[in-house]
Amino acid sequence: MSSPNKTCGRVAATLLMTLAWSAGAADAPAPAATSTAVPDPALDAYAEPAQRVDIGKGRRLNLRCSGQGEPTVLLEAGFAADSMAWAKSQPLIAERNRVCAYDRAGVGYSDPGPLPRDLDADVADLHALIEAADLDTPLILIGHSYGSLVVRRFDERYPKLVEALVLVDPPVQNVGAFSASYAEREAEVAPKMLAMYRVCEQGAKDGRLSATPPAELKSCLRGPNPNYSERLNAAILGWRSKPAFWTGMISASERRAPLYSGPVPKSERHDGKPVIVLSADRPYSGAPPKDMEALLAAREQTHTALMATSRLAKRVTIENSTHDIPGGQPTAPAIAVFEAMQMRQRAKSGKD
Repeated sequence: MSSPNKTCGRVAATLLMTLAWSAGAADAPAPAATSTAVPDPALDAYAEPAQRVDIGKGRRLNLRCSGQGEPTVLLEAGFAADSMAWAKSQPLIAERNRVCAYDRAGVGYSDPGPLPRDLDADVADLHALIEAADLDTPLILIGHSYGSLVVRRFDERYPKLVEALVLVDPPVQNVGAFSASYAEREAEVAPKMLAMYRVCEQGAKDGRLSATPPAELKSCLRGPNPNYSERLNAAILGWRSKPAFWTGMISASERRAPLYSGPVPKSERHDGKPVIVLSADRPYSGAPPKDMEALLAAREQTHTALMATSRLAKRVTIENSTHDIPGGQPTAPAIAVFEAMQMRQRAKSGKD
């Protein structure tokens, strides 16, 4: 019989694989420690909140804005990721535009939100934040991975507030249509993921999620990132070791499967505005060959269908990129903003 620690390790490995390949978590694995790693002092800005905006009912969301220029750009990170996911892209966008990133409820320096945490809750929070922060609209919304679902749904709800959409490596949908066995294995992993999250939640409640957690909790937290200062690593540990973070993860994870189980709805429309899809050229590095074909086929269907939601659509494959385009190829979202502005201008002048 397997020991609990070995079982937890196997579940953790499967969890990370599932998040990266299927639903597409935004967090990239922490770089391996090396003797030459030097912390980037610019990242220390993320060791503390920026502007905690009161969105009502006693809740505040952390908003981080920079730059000047219209239209304003709003960055939506992937699942469980905070605004630091955009640390490399945001300064590039800020050279031309006002640009803001934020932490979703329970993540980073934002207060937790009421349960359940689902796509509609995230969209409602984003709307409340835009209004409370008095951001200039219409906005260019950029969503990475799960964040692309948030901005798509937001545009459907509040189309007058959106100038354009940039969808950064949107997660694969409808993979079960291409591989029933993959979908079955994914369904088997889901309850194990939730069980692991609940162990982490209890560890947080017990105050046992620390820089040196016990063996059964090591899968809950990554070790210190050598590219981050001691102060920043401590700040990240601080919010990831809070029970509210794990409670939100559990609630959101319980409601994720329906978002990905079917294809992009034929009723989804973003007509009249640019939709740019950025596709990574190496999205499933390390996936077994038996899964790769199904994942790529489902991904092609997903990204092609998203382009069909608007007559002003464009797809760009980003060379030498993994799923973490904002971290690995940070110029790509910045270029997409400029292209979206040009597409919008041509449409207004009747040239498209």
